[in-house]
Amino acid sequence: MNKDILLCGVGGQGIVLVSKLLAASAMAAGETVHSAETIGMAQRGGSVTSHVRIGESYSPLIPSGCAELMLAFEPAEAVRNLPLLNQNGTVIVSSQPVMPVTASLSGGSYQAGPMLEFLKTRVKKVITANPAELCAPLGSVRYFNVVMLGIAVAAGVTGLPEEIVRQSVESRVPEKFREINAKALKIGIDYYNSIEGM
Repeated sequence: MNKDILLCGVGGQGIVLVSKLLAASAMAAGETVHSAETIGMAQRGGSVTSHVRIGESYSPLIPSGCAELMLAFEPAEAVRNLPLLNQNGTVIVSSQPVMPVTASLSGGSYQAGPMLEFLKTRVKKVITANPAELCAPLGSVRYFNVVMLGIAVAAGVTGLPEEIVRQSVESRVPEKFREINAKALKIGIDYYNSIEGM
């Protein structure tokens, strides 16, 4: 299997954890994996991208136009990284923007709607997910990263079996957070199944 997955968002959204869970799941499935992160000013809300390449590749960085899946935890970051997606790629994107400091200081508008509409005109399959709604049963949006992973697994776009991903979550997440992350994964899976059935 060859699969290029790009994760993008801003610092503090748990992007690196999800990339590690994807890589661990792929290795557990017997695949070769390369990964790399670009973190920048992550602790200050700066851009974070993570490349996960499953299968044989010569570089851990995904070339332009090659990603089959983008997990975007922030809509503007999805738009910014769009050139990396291939023409038949899938974008799973948060519907909740994270306003950059520059926009909040200038008082400028920063709405998710136009960004999501732009994505829908450029990408064949866009799946939007609302962090506040999906994470309400978990008590915190900090688990949205694993919810997004669940959506991707249920959509079949990772190429990874659900059971292997579940085992990776249970073995790689610190013990005191395992149960709630397992619930987050299930919420993502159930959410995708519910929207597909509509």
